[in-house]
Parts: sequence; C-alpha cells; structure tokens
Amino acid sequence: MKFKPLYYWNNQTGLRQVKILATIFFVLVLTFSIIRYESFLSTYDNGLFNQVFWNSIHGRFFQSSMSSAASSASLMDRQLSYPSYIHLGQHFVIDFLIWMPIYALFPYPITLIVLQVALIAAAGIVLYFLARHYLSVPLSVMIVASYYGANGVIGPTLGNFYEHCQIPLFLFSLLLALEKQRWPLFWLFAVLTLGTREDAGISLFGIGSYLIVSRRYPRVGLALCALSFSYVVFITNTIMPMFSVDNSRLYLATYFRKFVKTENPSTLELLWAIISQPHLIIEVFFKDASRRILYLLGHWLPLAFVPVITPSAWLMTVFPLLVLLLQVVNKAATGINTRYTFAIIPGLFYGTILWWSQHQDKFKPRFHRFWIGCIGLSILLTYTSNPNRALYFISPYSFQPWVYQSLPAQLGHAANVKKVLSLIPQDASVSTSGYIVSHLSGRRNIIRLEVMQMKDEEGKVVDIDYALLDLWQLKQNNLKAEVDRGRVRGGVRFTDVALRNGLYGIAEVLDGVVLVQKGITSKPEVLSAWSKLRQEIEPLMK
Repeated sequence: MKFKPLYYWNNQTGLRQVKILATIFFVLVLTFSIIRYESFLSTYDNGLFNQVFWNSIHGRFFQSSMSSAASSASLMDRQLSYPSYIHLGQHFVIDFLIWMPIYALFPYPITLIVLQVALIAAAGIVLYFLARHYLSVPLSVMIVASYYGANGVIGPTLGNFYEHCQIPLFLFSLLLALEKQRWPLFWLFAVLTLGTREDAGISLFGIGSYLIVSRRYPRVGLALCALSFSYVVFITNTIMPMFSVDNSRLYLATYFRKFVKTENPSTLELLWAIISQPHLIIEVFFKDASRRILYLLGHWLPLAFVPVITPSAWLMTVFPLLVLLLQVVNKAATGINTRYTFAIIPGLFYGTILWWSQHQDKFKPRFHRFWIGCIGLSILLTYTSNPNRALYFISPYSFQPWVYQSLPAQLGHAANVKKVLSLIPQDASVSTSGYIVSHLSGRRNIIRLEVMQMKDEEGKVVDIDYALLDLWQLKQNNLKAEVDRGRVRGGVRFTDVALRNGLYGIAEVLDGVVLVQKGITSKPEVLSAWSKLRQEIEPLMK
C-alpha cells in the first residue's frame, strides 16, 4: 500500500495518526515513569500527594503528615509534624475530589502516575480537535506531534504526580468549547481549571485578556478575567488562611522576596509590589537572563519558534510566564522539566494554532522538514537532560564526571529495599528519606528522615516507631541531590545517638539499607553489619 502524501490526508487519517502518537506517548512515558518509581527515584512530593489521596479515601480529606512536615511551621519554626494537617493551606487542590473514586479502586502510588500520564496524553487528543477547527489535517497532526515531542510536556510528565497535570486537558477543552460556542461547557472547564490549584486562574486571566484585546468575545473575556482574578484573591486571602498561612509565608514571601519584605504578604500586596517596582522586574530578569532565555527557547523549539512572532501566544502566556520568571529563589520555576510548564503550554499551542490559521500557505515541504527537525531536537534535548532521572539507565546522570547507573543494579537494590520495607507494619509511624516515602506513604504517620518525633492525634509528642536509611544511595556518587545526602547524614547521626541512648536498635541491615526500630536490642550480627557499613561511609559523612 502506497503512503499517501500529506495533502491527501483526510480527517479519519489524521485522527488515526494522532491516536498512534498518543498511544506511543502514553506507553513510553508510563513505562519510564513506572521504572522511575520502582527504582526508588520518585521524590518527596509524590509520596505527599499519595498520602493526601490515601487519607481522603479514608474520610480524612486532604490531611497529610507529610504536608505538615513541608509546612512553614515545620521548616521555619521547627515545630513537629502532625497527621491531621490539611494540605489545602498550601495549595487549594479541590479537583482531587474528581479522581478520588478511581484512587479508591486502586489505592496505590502508581495509580497517580498512571493518572498523570493519561491526563497529559488525553490533552493531546483534545488539542487535535482544537487545531482542526482552524487548520488542515496535516497541520493539525504537526501541532499534536509538537505537543507530544515537547520537552515541556515530556519532562514534567516523567516526574512526580502534581496537580498541574490537569491543566492542559481542562484548558484545551475550554478553548475547544469556546470555538464551538458551547458556553455551558466553557464555563464548566473554567471552574475545573480554577479547581486544580489556587493560582491556575492566572492562566485563565491570560485567555480572558486575549478575548478582550482581540475583540472576539470581549464580554466573555471580561467575565473570565473577573472570575479568575476574584477566585485567586478570594481563595488565597480568605479560604486558604483558614487552614494555614503556608501559601503566603512559605511561597509568596519566599519565592518573591525581592518584591515583598513582609512575612505574610497577600496576593494583592504581592501584585502591587510587582506593579509598583518595574525596575525590579528588569533586575530580576537580567540577573540570570541566560537561564530564562533558555527556558523560553525550550518552549518555542517544538513549535518551530512560531510563538516568538505570535502576539496571541504572548498575550495568553505573559501572565503565567511572569509569575515563573520573577521567582528569585525557586529556580525550578524556570526548569523545562518541572510541572510549572503546564501553565504555559495551553496558551502557547492555542496561539500557534491561531497564527497558522492565517498563514497555512507557509506550510510547505521545506518548513515541514524544518519543523520535524525541531521536534526531533526537542526530543533529543529531553533525552540528554534525563528529566527527573527517569531515563537514568539510558542517559548518564553526568557527563563530566561520567556518572551512570545501570537498570539491573538499580532494580536489584530496589528489590532489597522492598525486603526491608516489608518488615515495617502498616500502622507504624516511619521517618525516611524522600526517595522512599512514596512507597510507604499509604499510612497515617510518615515524616522526613531528619526528625524522629511528631505529634499524635491528641497533640502529644511521640517518638517515631521506625527510621529507614538508604546508605547505598549515599555511596553512589552524585546519584542523589545534596539536600537528601544531608538528610541521610542526619539519619546516621541520629542512629549513632539512639544506639548510645538505648532508645532504638538496628532491626536490619541489607545492601546498605538500614532499618532502625524503637524499643528493641540490636542482634550482634546486625550490629556488626551496621558497624562495618558505618566505617565504609565515614568518609562521605564529612
């Protein structure tokens, strides 16, 4: 059967191509994501959200001891964590209620990984129908290929589960409803977008601004801007402070400390601080301009740089972009492999579709080949960046010095970790490192490794039942973040003190994994194994 040229493609052919692309994306990304999880490379937040879901299906909605450990009270005031802390004070993720019935059927961390990949893959299919409203079948397929080949789509999807993964599907659906003038659906997806997290309204505000400036639907644009702005202000200033001051103190005051000096700034205070100090905007941008420019280039590359000359794309993305570009402390905000890119993707792709709707004559074989090359380069750069270390066994951690970990070695160690995990009762409290918490997060009481006490349901201070140290990871040079290496060192120091005081004993030592248990006496052979391991890692403790 002869291959049909692009100009012969009909809608059925195009949809079939898109389904193939979506399937390839879903299978490959899900495979690498599961391998990452099974290799114990998922980090703290993946376990945090799993615990939020696990508590919620057991009637303790949005509670999490891990969120408590990540709160300003814990990190700044050194207060102990407690299990009834409500996560909504940090991020208002009310849309999680939609997915909880699915999680109730499959209450495992992998369920959230599958959900994230499925939502991102489904968004690409909706994007095709959105593109087809304006463009030919070949152009629409190229738009979708750009989406599935974008570093800013692949990289974050390979990472931890985050609430951001809902944004592309909801916003593409909102834009499709807009084009079809299905207004009930339009407002439904607007509400769903707002429910993903408290700052998702910023992306909606950009779309509303475009509708006003373009004069396509100025009344709808005004209503959308008013809704999104009011929602962000109301939720962040009235609702979230009912649970905690973390959103203000932990995020606004920290990430935007260049603009605000107060400890608990409101969103309105931050907005005025940014508007009234334009010189600081310029200063912040040029302080690390190369990183910010590379971030923008990473977004433009899979779309063959068309967004650079597209006013509508700029207008729809300028507000969420500013929020990311002006963050001084949080460098992850402008990381192409982090979840924040999902706030930029919908406006970027929709703006590109609108540009092509007026320039379809420019889609010629030479540009088509150039575009394919851009998508290929985007995929290549994704591979070499080893996003969220999900490709660790086919892409080295570092080229200089050369640091690489094979799949058999990592999975072999993971099997030993699981053997030790099986010794911990389901109802026991645990303190462990960020790369293990996800596997133990389906429980009421779990915190970071550095701390060995927390508050119980009645507010009393109690000692943690178990501590789990993975010193094999510490010995693998440069395989883990420095902050986690520091926490493991803290765990080693705790173990030394606990053994001297007699409060804890060593329950197991296997392949560099150490299980510390409260109220037991270490067996001689286990204590000997610990002493030998302790001597091996002594140089790394300095």
